[in-house]
Amino acid sequence: MNKKANLPLLMMASSGMALALPVAALAAEGGFIEDSTATLTARNYYFSRDYSDIVGSPAAQNKSRAEEWAQGFILNFKSGYTPGTVGFGVDAIGLLGLKLDSGKGRVGTGLLPVQEDGESADEYSRLGAALKVKLSKTELKVGELQPNLPVLTFSDIRLLPPSYQGASLVSQEISGLTLQGGHLRSTSLRDEAGDDKIRALIPTGSVYRRTTVSDGFNYAGADYAFNQNRTSVGAWYAQLEDIYNQRFFSLKHSQPLGAWTLGANLGYFDSAEDGNELAGEIDNQAFYSLLSAKRGAHTLYVGYQAMFGENGLPRVFANVTPLGNEVPTFEFAAPDERSWQARYDYDFSSLGIPGLTTTVRYITGDNVDAANAGGRFEGKDWERDLDIAYVVQSGPLKNVSVRLRNVTARSNYRTDIDENRLIISYTLALF
Repeated sequence: MNKKANLPLLMMASSGMALALPVAALAAEGGFIEDSTATLTARNYYFSRDYSDIVGSPAAQNKSRAEEWAQGFILNFKSGYTPGTVGFGVDAIGLLGLKLDSGKGRVGTGLLPVQEDGESADEYSRLGAALKVKLSKTELKVGELQPNLPVLTFSDIRLLPPSYQGASLVSQEISGLTLQGGHLRSTSLRDEAGDDKIRALIPTGSVYRRTTVSDGFNYAGADYAFNQNRTSVGAWYAQLEDIYNQRFFSLKHSQPLGAWTLGANLGYFDSAEDGNELAGEIDNQAFYSLLSAKRGAHTLYVGYQAMFGENGLPRVFANVTPLGNEVPTFEFAAPDERSWQARYDYDFSSLGIPGLTTTVRYITGDNVDAANAGGRFEGKDWERDLDIAYVVQSGPLKNVSVRLRNVTARSNYRTDIDENRLIISYTLALF
């Protein structure tokens, strides 16, 4: 499904897929062409991460900084469906990443592939497509997928998004109920041109272990929304074959109360080893809660998260989770960790500056079952995040978004981090 390509070829390839279907079907009102959309996103990404007190794995001790600057292009094409009881269509994605600045001692940001000589690649690209089939309110996709699931969250947090190769099924035949299932056989990571088998990341003590490969990731789940969509519950099962299996349960609720809107997001994971136990025994139970209160331009959050068992929360490698206290720098998901969060969001439109928003967040964790050469000890960590984002509201730069993130993260069992990110992006609707 994936191959090296440049941006013009990506556009031609997605357009060519439309020509492959019968002309009569394509021309039908509300059909393949009539309902097709295509967007091109340009994303400029600067990433800097300084390691000020290096501890943890030997690999981390070999460098003190990761800093790169890159330009990415993301082309998304989504066709409509051919007419008839069963509709057919095609989704396609083309990705191109270009190096603007890097160096052998500064690689590893996740923006660019790292070559055998230790340098980052000058450019990389991917092209993928999925055939989709729709019957009533049930849709099957086979090919290049970008699922967004509680057990496999869509992790578009670097220059280019990751994708997976396999099959997925989504059914919404019953009002409020969404059923999903699928099998994924391989993945294209956010900084890779090709595809590879899927791996797991398992927190154990002071180390996050990247495991051996698996032959596939299987999942099935249900989400049900009711109470005028203010309340939803979910139940999911996931299996990374021969590594881990996982159960997930969730509850979300939003409650208007006068001028306030109160919210609750609760979740529970239960994970264990699977099949041939290629990563050994796995034992984790994870609970999280994130409560919110919104009034006008102000939103306050408080969160509590707890890990139980011999391991931290296992997940697919290079993938984030819906944990309430997980952020892009620290996960607060180490063995036995307890963590608390306070967060404040503000929308400056109430002050006459539409498009400007900010988030301030502080998370602290303790009770980590950590170890070093001196023996076992209690691990502790904390992180402070400041996000400022602005979307241009008018003029020739309308809809250009600028986001700045500044992070300070400290720990007594893993590497301290000072981090800055600057992301400038613009999405153009082609048709």
